[in-house]
Amino acid sequence: MNLILSQRRRETAAGWLMSAPVIVLLAVFLVAPILMAAWVSVSDWTGIGSPFASGVHSTGPANYRALLSTPGLPQQQLGESLRNNVYYVLLVVPVQTALALGLALVVSRRRLAGRGFFRTAYYFPSITSSVAVSILFLYVFGSTGVVNAVLGDLGLHGPNWFNDPNGVIHLVLSGLGVGHAPGALANHGFLGLSWWEWLAGPSVAMIAIMTLAVWTTSGTFMLIFLPAIYAIPADLDEAATMDGANSWQRFRSVTLPLLRPALFLVLTLGLISTWQVFDQIYLMSQGNPAGTTLTPAYLSYLTSFGNQQWGQGAAIAFILFAIIVVLTIAQRLVVSDRRGAQ
Repeated sequence: MNLILSQRRRETAAGWLMSAPVIVLLAVFLVAPILMAAWVSVSDWTGIGSPFASGVHSTGPANYRALLSTPGLPQQQLGESLRNNVYYVLLVVPVQTALALGLALVVSRRRLAGRGFFRTAYYFPSITSSVAVSILFLYVFGSTGVVNAVLGDLGLHGPNWFNDPNGVIHLVLSGLGVGHAPGALANHGFLGLSWWEWLAGPSVAMIAIMTLAVWTTSGTFMLIFLPAIYAIPADLDEAATMDGANSWQRFRSVTLPLLRPALFLVLTLGLISTWQVFDQIYLMSQGNPAGTTLTPAYLSYLTSFGNQQWGQGAAIAFILFAIIVVLTIAQRLVVSDRRGAQ
């Protein structure tokens, strides 16, 4: 017994020793920056010197109060960024998930010639430089870009895509003769925006950025679906075919239930990544026009590095962190419930 306990102690010590470098790296480059940012979010640090210097004082929840409960520009910008990101999530996540699943179903067919080529072609946008892709989309959707040129050839005059501050829902309602907000929607709101402004919909510029996001991420999620599709026993599909099920019935009753773990993984990753969108905003619009492409991640950067409001910038980052954690936990609970129901 003593020999067994001694061997286990040696194995435990060896395990800790081998894990120590990774633990140290995580502590230095992950845990410590998070703790430092948490302190900055409740301090008056000016960005000069150490946040832990004697001249830096705690402000308590003042930075969070300025963003969440005090009327003013910081609260309004946070509301605009959350509104834009909500539309971004609601449109990008379902579309990229559906497109990724569709591509995976196509390239997994055994009779498809050149499957390797199509997998590579569909995945290629995911590994292309985001800077190059963003500049390409700027040329495509710019006022002198391909889209407006095609519309001009058709006798139509497209808008200047990145200078129209109106949401598409407001544009549609305006076309139907509803140009002003009803009193109930105009007089009440949340986070510095009226409900009429919350219901504006994404701007045309944000839709262009959404298109870029879907195009560059669907290939990655396709690769997540592919192993799950290949793991489905072929005899299940054959049995459903023999029972007279058509293609849609086999997909709905056989394929889709077996893809639920992969589906919820894709939805979770998509949810997290869409709330963290930054590089496309920074490269393509920087929040313009009129804040309709502003996102919390970019607002945190702009507040910190642009306006030198380091405490508020860190507070925005932690508000975004809380949103992602809550939504991820909710997603996990849905996964657990679905698996338990099975």
